Amino acid sequence: MAPVSHLSILPTVLQDADCLEASLRALGLHPRRGGVLEGFAGEAVSVELQVAVGRGRSLGWGRQADGSLALVGDLQRIAASSSLQTLLGRITRAYAARRALAEAAEQLPQAVIDVHA
Repeated sequence: MAPVSHLSILPTVLQDADCLEASLRALGLHPRRGGVLEGFAGEAVSVELQVAVGRGRSLGWGRQADGSLALVGDLQRIAASSSLQTLLGRITRAYAARRALAEAAEQLPQAVIDVHA
């Protein structure tokens, strides 16, 4: 019998969907705005942003009442087929770096910020 799959919704500190989208693109992923992630037995959750992570599986981020973006996905199945923890760490670090640079640019509008990989 196949394991029952369901969508998990995990709170995050991410708030800026544009920054998250740019971070995903910088990591070589192909984010898409809007849509619905579907789980077991017709379970569905609307998301503001989503990205395919292999084998027809997606992670998404849905806007919460407090303005944050909650991570949405079938984490059990995704974790079984890929290195979910590593991927989430990469996404979070890329987002944090991008937000820090954006905030620095806002506070120091005359500064020139140059990033080298």
